[in-house]
Amino acid sequence: MIEKFKILNNIDNPDDLKRLSFEDLNLLSSEIYEYIHEVISDKGGHYSSPLGVVDLTIALHYAYNTPSDKLIWDVGHQAYAHKILTERKKEFENIRQLNGISGFLKIDESKYDSFGAGHSSTSISAALGFAHARDMNKEKNQVVAIIGDGALTGGMAYEGLNNLGYHRTQLTVILNDNSFSISKSVGALSKYLTRITTNPTYNKLRNEIWNISGKIPVVSEQVQSFLRKTEGTVKSYLTPGILFEELGLRYIGPIDGHDIEGMIKVFKSVQSMNTPVLLHVFTDKSKGHSLSKHDAVKSYSISKSKKNQNSKNISFSNTLGKVLFLLSDNYKFHCVTAAMEIGTGLKSFVEKNPNRYIDVGIAEEHAITYSAGLSASGILPIITIYSTFMQRAYDQIIHDVALQKLPAIFCMDRAGVVGNDGPTHHGIFDVSFMRSIPNMIVTAPMNGNEMYNLMYTAIKNKLILSIRYPKQLTSFDENLPLEELDVGSWSILNKGKSICILTFGSMINTCIKVVDLQKKENNRNITLVNCRFIKPLDSNLLDKLVLNHDLFVVVEEGVLSGGFGSAILEYFSLNSIVKKVKLIGINDEFSSQGTRSELLDMLGLNSSSINLFINKKYNE
Repeated sequence: MIEKFKILNNIDNPDDLKRLSFEDLNLLSSEIYEYIHEVISDKGGHYSSPLGVVDLTIALHYAYNTPSDKLIWDVGHQAYAHKILTERKKEFENIRQLNGISGFLKIDESKYDSFGAGHSSTSISAALGFAHARDMNKEKNQVVAIIGDGALTGGMAYEGLNNLGYHRTQLTVILNDNSFSISKSVGALSKYLTRITTNPTYNKLRNEIWNISGKIPVVSEQVQSFLRKTEGTVKSYLTPGILFEELGLRYIGPIDGHDIEGMIKVFKSVQSMNTPVLLHVFTDKSKGHSLSKHDAVKSYSISKSKKNQNSKNISFSNTLGKVLFLLSDNYKFHCVTAAMEIGTGLKSFVEKNPNRYIDVGIAEEHAITYSAGLSASGILPIITIYSTFMQRAYDQIIHDVALQKLPAIFCMDRAGVVGNDGPTHHGIFDVSFMRSIPNMIVTAPMNGNEMYNLMYTAIKNKLILSIRYPKQLTSFDENLPLEELDVGSWSILNKGKSICILTFGSMINTCIKVVDLQKKENNRNITLVNCRFIKPLDSNLLDKLVLNHDLFVVVEEGVLSGGFGSAILEYFSLNSIVKKVKLIGINDEFSSQGTRSELLDMLGLNSSSINLFINKKYNE
């Protein structure tokens, strides 16, 4: 595929860029747009975000000396062009595939990936660490953090900015602004101000005036105060940068994020400023493809086409939206999410109840404590956040919700392995961290109707409850009657003897196949229990099962350390129950990317692997 691109085919690393003319750089940009489009259309992946920064990426690698100079990307999915230009253009054809390169930044993948990134709002803090390490080692390299306007909503970004402004070392923060509109300062006046404020002569004069004014007896403080206020007033009137200036960063921009030549000139000028700088760059996510700006948002991520999909099944995400839609007439609650209205399936609920929903942006910690405030005021919050992002708010869940016994329902989408997004996005830790929190009820539904029953139970009784569900399809029949569940109750799906499988959620259907295999191959009728309440345990049923089973096999799509299997072992130990207990789950390691089925096969979480495991352990 790569051979057809005239210029890109001859680019292996950033040094090759520096031999190109500006005209060729623009031609290279068009080829990278096309290459990303072809690969992602075929393999799936993030789409509009990486396309929006192709020109910015080319300019950065042209102007800076990477990997000696450090580019610290935020989130990571915007770095597709970065990967293509840094010795991975051929490997890009298998991005996000099993044994292929990651869809995010990954330190052990390339020397050009200075810092791993999958979650947002981390770049500024990490970049300041790089900058201070450089200063301590008396090195001279440049450090650049590239953060999107969405990631700048995260509180950690402001913590980094605040600390950076205080220390005042060299660090350039590039704010990649891809919003639908931008202030009127974009245009000739903005370009003029940018040329002036990045001109070395201007900056030298500015610094000299500042230093001289500080030496004037008696009035020096007043003079400097006047200069500061004057410059701040002008910039606050003409640009949106006064906030950053007040935090201690030089604000420059906005500049055109698709003018490669212009960006290169600005980057080279910024390199001579030995101070924190925030460079505001405006990019367009819809550039490089035929989508409108509105459709570019919808095309944040593209999946492979799925053929022969069962129309009777829907995703767990959309099931949640339907469940909340149905319950909203009879029960009062508000939904809270962190920049994931569509991703968490809330669209239908929001359309029906626009005043009962808030999106706080990429700010999971704020989402939880804000929800605690709602709860303390008598409004039940339902918080819908992907499992991998919920772990960012662990302290708030403990301190602001559970400790204060405030009702709240935590809906954790993408629990378990999620496929091609890889280790930064697998939701494999939530069982372990949720079940360790006092007052927290931990659940996982086997299908859409059990999700309906769990949500109904939690909302009706105003519980502190977490519910986890995978990125996969499920069955849901809204005409079936609602059932209020006893908290901690399990159900026996198949009654047998000798061998008992304890499992929940995503592993139920897999273990039903194991029961069939055991019957077919060994003529064994084994017991299968749906342990939909991971915490508390159904101790009454568990005590009965102990009486006529010798081997307990606990299966979970999550880490074994601190997981559901650990809970069973703890219960047996505390109650002096001596039985053979074997655990199947994810070992103490980070899983790679691949399709969900490929990863489950690798982890031994498919029916054939579990069946072989049971045969082996039963005969030991």
